[in-house]
Amino acid sequence: MIETERLILRPLTYEQLLKYSNLDNSLEEELNIEKSPRSISPELREALEDSIIPSVGDLNKNYLYSTLWTVILKENNKMIGDLCFKGEPNIDGEIEIGYGTYFEFRRKGYMTEAIDGMLKWAKMQPEVLKVLASTEKNNISSQRILESNNFSKIGKADSIINWEFKLK
Repeated sequence: MIETERLILRPLTYEQLLKYSNLDNSLEEELNIEKSPRSISPELREALEDSIIPSVGDLNKNYLYSTLWTVILKENNKMIGDLCFKGEPNIDGEIEIGYGTYFEFRRKGYMTEAIDGMLKWAKMQPEVLKVLASTEKNNISSQRILESNNFSKIGKADSIINWEFKLK
């Protein structure tokens, strides 16, 4: 678990991911938090089924690099978004981060704060040297989040901007 000024970032276990994907508030009940108006996009649903849940269920992998980390706002004890790393560090010590904020909690600086917390955690992992991210060219809010966390643009491809944050 990671704690920031306003947030708690909690990595979900295999069983908790199953509850998360059911959208039946069973995860909120287990975590003893308020119900949130959340949904799962088709892209996240596909990632959960094809990659995240199977990776977290693989006991040979460190699940912290594959699971969703739920973002809980301390003030109202609600889930307000999610983050994840997209797998264990590669041979170059790189991991990729993905994130999303639930609609009603956007534009309040929560995801900027959450990513800062995740970067601090990543800095403590000796095998991680760099955190990568990608944004759509037209997703200005996501770009601002990365810029606020000192990510650097490293390239563009079609409608995507690629970013990096060097830890060491």
